[in-house]
Amino acid sequence: MNKLNHVAFIMDGNGRWGKKKKKNRNSGHYAGVKTVKKIVEASIKFKIPAVTFYVFSTENWKRPKTEISFLFNLIHSYFKSELKNVVKNEIKINIIGELNKLPNKLKIVLKETIKKTKKNKKILVNLALNYGSKKELINTFKKIKHKKITENKVKNNLYTKNIPDPDILIRTGGKKRLSNFMLWQLAYSELYFLDKLWPDFKPQDLNKILKNFYKTKRNFGGI
Repeated sequence: MNKLNHVAFIMDGNGRWGKKKKKNRNSGHYAGVKTVKKIVEASIKFKIPAVTFYVFSTENWKRPKTEISFLFNLIHSYFKSELKNVVKNEIKINIIGELNKLPNKLKIVLKETIKKTKKNKKILVNLALNYGSKKELINTFKKIKHKKITENKVKNNLYTKNIPDPDILIRTGGKKRLSNFMLWQLAYSELYFLDKLWPDFKPQDLNKILKNFYKTKRNFGGI
C-alpha cells in the first residue's frame, strides 16, 4: 500500500458556488472556509500528516479589490476567533508564499498563529497565500546564485523546504490545470480533478480518493 505524506488542494469554485446559490461570490468564499475546516478535521481522522490549500495566488490580485479585501478579512477573522481551537487540536499552521504584500493586520495574525502552533504535531496545514510557483522557482534560483544547481539544492530552497512533496493533488471546480501551483513539487503527484465546486467537497469525497490512491501502482519512472 502506498505511503501517504501530503495532500494538496486547489480549492476552485467558491465564487461560482456563491453565484449559483443566487447570492454573491463572497458567500462562496465564506462557505469555502467552512469546507477547509471540515477537510482538515477529516485529514486528521484519516491520519494525513500534511495538507496544503491554495488560498490566494499571485495572479488573484487581478480580481476586484472588494473581493480581495473580503477574502483577507475572512482569513484574519477566522484565525482571530479560532486560534485557541487550532492550538488545542494540535494543528500546525505554515504559510507558503510572499507575505510582504499582504495587509499588515493579516500578517500580524498569521505570524502569531505560526508562532503559537509551531510545536503542534498532529497535522501540518500549509496555506499558500500570495503564492505563485514560477515566482517561487525564480526566488529559489536567486538563492542558489552561481552554485552548481542540483535537485537537492532546489528542493532545500523552496517555500516547502523540509516538507514532503504532495502525493496527491485534488482540484475541484471542473478545471484540469495546475494554475501555477507547486509545479516542482507536483512532478510525481497523483492528480484528481473533480467537477464539484469546493464548498460542495465533502470528507467522503476525500476518503474515496484516498482509497483509490492506496490501490494505485506508483512507478516513479520505473516499472
